[in-house]
Amino acid sequence: MAPMGIRLSPLGVAVFCLLGLGVLYHLYSGFLAGRFSLFGLAGEPGGGVAGPAASADEGTVDLREMLAVSVLAAVRGGDEVRRVRESNVLHEKSKGKTREGADDKMTSGDVLSNRKMFYLLKTAFPNVQINTEEHVDAADQEVILWDRKIPEDILKEVAAPQEVPAESVTVWIDPLDATQEYTEDLRKYVTTMVCVAVNGKPVLGVIHKPFSEYTAWAMVDGGSNVKARTSYNEKTPRIVVSRSHSGMVKQVASQTFGNQTTIIPAGGAGYKVLALLDVPDKSQEKADLYIHVTYIKKWDICAGNAILKALGGHMTTLNGEEISYTGSDGIEGGLLASIKMNHQALVRKLPDLEKTGHK
Repeated sequence: MAPMGIRLSPLGVAVFCLLGLGVLYHLYSGFLAGRFSLFGLAGEPGGGVAGPAASADEGTVDLREMLAVSVLAAVRGGDEVRRVRESNVLHEKSKGKTREGADDKMTSGDVLSNRKMFYLLKTAFPNVQINTEEHVDAADQEVILWDRKIPEDILKEVAAPQEVPAESVTVWIDPLDATQEYTEDLRKYVTTMVCVAVNGKPVLGVIHKPFSEYTAWAMVDGGSNVKARTSYNEKTPRIVVSRSHSGMVKQVASQTFGNQTTIIPAGGAGYKVLALLDVPDKSQEKADLYIHVTYIKKWDICAGNAILKALGGHMTTLNGEEISYTGSDGIEGGLLASIKMNHQALVRKLPDLEKTGHK
């Protein structure tokens, strides 16, 4: 009698073969994934693949990473500013009038710098609010990736990540500060700036000078690559002010501090803040106080405010009130900036400056 056997139908054979192929595919694909991950090709952050900053929780951002990207954005924007200025083709136009009646100018340098800075930050941190001086045209959208590298000077000062809720963060970009001076080829006044505020308080500031390629940055309770000078003259200070209203400040400053007070007219809020610090740039003038008496936009001052705060200095309205970097994009109360001085005593000495600014 012949032995009994198991007979499979053609359909059964086909199913059996498909199951076998599935097992082999699963095992082989797992083997390849392991090989790829060994060489950093699996898309993990450690592999250096550019992409959005990946916090453990998408609802948070790391301030140390934000500082690294902010420095890179300011430099990239500065490259555009310098390239356009050196081409001498600015495509200058007016956006309208300032409150003082001057032309509010815009150039290709402003537009191209803004595009690089905005999209670099937006791609890296898509969940944070970004406010910028220039309009962002969706038709010009770019995906500008960050390589996820944090510079050594930042790692040295900020040793560990600092996570904060993304919804608490507001970024302020000034893609070209001192546009008027830029059109006049007064290059030393020109800066690009990025500021990060958390719950309205400035915590990261970057000021970059495109034409000398100097960059100052600081994080409140973190570290900085810039410092205050060793001494300041509080009795007869050198006061840096806007070129457009130097005479107005000089009159009141002379009444307050005496005729020996020196007024330094300058362009650009970023330049004026750097005038208070120990900056290794031969073109940078030195001052003891920075006073502004008219309306000013927050993207002009946020980065400087953060840097001064990180170094123990102060920037307030002329009435001594802290400036909140949420809500409206400007402040009405003028400003006073100082470092290593009794700031509130200075506020009390200057009671009439804000009224003077509104005349």
